[in-house]
Amino acid sequence: MSFLLLALLSGACQSASQPQTLTVYAAASLSDAFTEMGAAFEAAHPNVILRFNFGGSQNLRTQIEQGAPADIFASANRKEMDALILQSLIADGVSQIFLTNQLAVILPQNNPGNIVSLEDLGKPGIKLVLAAEEVPAGKYARQVLENLNAQFGGDFSARALANLVSNEDNIRQALAKVQLGEADASIVYVSDAMIAPELKVIEIPAGFNITAEYPIAPLANSTNAESAQAFIDFVLSHEGQAILERWGFTPVNP
Repeated sequence: MSFLLLALLSGACQSASQPQTLTVYAAASLSDAFTEMGAAFEAAHPNVILRFNFGGSQNLRTQIEQGAPADIFASANRKEMDALILQSLIADGVSQIFLTNQLAVILPQNNPGNIVSLEDLGKPGIKLVLAAEEVPAGKYARQVLENLNAQFGGDFSARALANLVSNEDNIRQALAKVQLGEADASIVYVSDAMIAPELKVIEIPAGFNITAEYPIAPLANSTNAESAQAFIDFVLSHEGQAILERWGFTPVNP
């Protein structure tokens, strides 16, 4: 009897120590912050291996809808999160806003478009690159251009969008186009501008800017529910929020 008990205990210990792989689908703008956060989380949870899939939130949502295995979804907007909640892929009431973000205009260092103000985005002939309209950052950028109509004339957003030469699948691709000198300007998150100090930045005044709220939640069919919640708790912890702030985001629990 005692031998059987020892055998069962031994099996339980082995099971508890089995490494778990936690798969996190996260908005592309979170790439650097979540990579650092993942390293810190793994150091504190040596039996958990984190795997990240970064991309446009709308593409990540589609992948989850099509059955891609994921434990956590961190979106750059509520729309994609709500779509998964409606399909019961995420339980209602479990998603939490874990940061906010805003937008800025970025330019190559040599500024070939000679852009010195937000109004110059409407000048004919400049090459503007944005995330596509279905990407959260792309939708936010177009909202900002619409907001600027009040300052630069009712046709300003139309004039600026007439300069659009490329719609990118995610915000990091729009950033890369400017870094490579393939565009005169883009509108990206403040956190993206922060990781490219070689670029020029034009700030967008608060009255015309937007506030993007990022929600995070475990997937309803996650087989690692306990570890998924532990990672989300870490993201919302003082240490996790400090990491996000270092990468240019505004934490919700400063």
